Amino acid sequence: MASFRISGLTKSYGSNVIVDDLDLEIEEGEFLVLLGPSGCGKTTTLRCLAGLETPERGRIEFKGDPVFDSSARVNVPAHKRRIGMVFQSYALWPNMTVRKNIAYPLKVRRMKEALAAGRVEEAAAMVHCEHLLDRYPSQLSGGQQQRIAVARGLAARPDLVLFDEPLSNLDARLRDQVRTEIHRLHESLGFGAVFVTHDQSEAFALGDKLAIMREGRIEQLGTPQDVFQRPATDYVAGFIGMANRLELRRTGAGWQTKGGVDVLVARDVPDAPALVARLWPDDVSLHRDSESVPTGAVAIKAELLAAEFGGRQYHVTVGANGEEFRLQADSATHGSWLRTATEGCPVLISFRAEALHVYSEGGERALASPGSAG
Repeated sequence: MASFRISGLTKSYGSNVIVDDLDLEIEEGEFLVLLGPSGCGKTTTLRCLAGLETPERGRIEFKGDPVFDSSARVNVPAHKRRIGMVFQSYALWPNMTVRKNIAYPLKVRRMKEALAAGRVEEAAAMVHCEHLLDRYPSQLSGGQQQRIAVARGLAARPDLVLFDEPLSNLDARLRDQVRTEIHRLHESLGFGAVFVTHDQSEAFALGDKLAIMREGRIEQLGTPQDVFQRPATDYVAGFIGMANRLELRRTGAGWQTKGGVDVLVARDVPDAPALVARLWPDDVSLHRDSESVPTGAVAIKAELLAAEFGGRQYHVTVGANGEEFRLQADSATHGSWLRTATEGCPVLISFRAEALHVYSEGGERALASPGSAG
């Protein structure tokens, strides 16, 4: 039995349904990431778990006990749900020292023994901030404030820790550092967690399981490896970074791109007039001429739209028959001509047909993944 269970959760603001009949289970010690764009319902779901929002319908159970049940009129207040909360904006009390900020959830829960046993100092030490206990939030950097927010969220040893985009206000270097700290703490302490983000790299790095959300529902639930290797829908594939999208049309027994290039598609694709296919940027190669196209690869004539220097690679965008393709080109191989290449110059791109992830025309379901082409 799952330690935390959401059943039929529905939350609206006026006529806008934000969370739509959502079902979700979280195992004890599991790090679940809610991933999706702004407005998909991920933060509202988190706030319903925390008791900061009241849904219209549904049930939420913590270790078998209901903390919310619309039919039974149960709604346990936030401070009694044994959750820890880490906010995007840190949400530290500016008039309290770091020590008092970390101690706050212990005092609210009247955990006098934990306070006396040094739980505040222990929590600060976990995030390497024990030397900051007597400072005020205004005297801390952004990274230090977020570490203190994490320590406060863990201090009471809650059943579940909720993270609401906690890294989005940090610069890139600090974001990586704090993300590593959160991962390390989860590995060592084994707490259950729900982490909200729109950043795919955060989700893949932290999650034991990912729930990709769309319009208040879960589009795909699985391990990071499953989601990466087998995106269930065209929407998921696009959201996790599989930026290249091709429209394919049936021509007799085969398939062609918009420009009339033949593409081999898996044998198990059902009879349909059209399909869509997705490719990772690193599955697409750039060529100045046809001589460097590998034997057996699909080659498409294109024109250069942009080439942005990124150190060892150029981030390249090309256009072909109304479709755009994004890829990385090795600076050592292509840098000498990409530095001076002008928009609109002719190029070739190529890819292996077996790298295609294929979906129905509406993108509702996966029809074939790499390795199944025949």
